[in-house]
Amino acid sequence: MVIRLAFWSGLLSLGLGSASLAQDNGAVSGTGAVLRGLDKVNGRTTDAELPIGGSAELFGLLVTVADCRYPAENPTGDAFAFLTIREPDSGAVQFEGWMIASSPALSALDHSRYDIWVLRCNSS
Repeated sequence: MVIRLAFWSGLLSLGLGSASLAQDNGAVSGTGAVLRGLDKVNGRTTDAELPIGGSAELFGLLVTVADCRYPAENPTGDAFAFLTIREPDSGAVQFEGWMIASSPALSALDHSRYDIWVLRCNSS
């Protein structure tokens, strides 16, 4: 099953567990991503700014940003980032794929306690 979404004159194809950029027209790679984490038990949130290739621990999960893209004509607009989210102790992958800032539930982390989603890309 493949879901296709039109974004900024480009096309994002989401497959089972992964996604690829079918067309790259109008999308620019950022220098990093701004993410938000939520602890669903106590309602606490935290934001993290990560460079491309960088990792950080958000609550109890290790998050790595491989890429972050945004519309060239609107740098403050919608973003999509390729994330890998792991358990720090075991290294078990909890999520790997593209997350879309405007539709975080479309491709989301499935964790009983924590949520992590993309807010925007850094453009400088």
